[in-house]
Amino acid sequence: MSTTTISIRVPKKLKEEIEKYKIKVSELVRKFLEEEIRKRKRRELENYAEELGEFFSKLSREEVVRRIREMRREN
Repeated sequence: MSTTTISIRVPKKLKEEIEKYKIKVSELVRKFLEEEIRKRKRRELENYAEELGEFFSKLSREEVVRRIREMRREN
């Protein structure tokens, strides 16, 4: 896995407390960022699913069946 560096500026007091409590900043930040990305992807998919639901709710059952059959014939 290829990695890159991200730098942040924090108050001196915070840095001292990080050192005092031996917090593994890179591990903590990595986990936080991974979870935040998962949340945002989930939200993005939920929004997409909602849009699809709205689209399909406007189609009749017969129209959906017709379009599926057309797609199958094309493949």
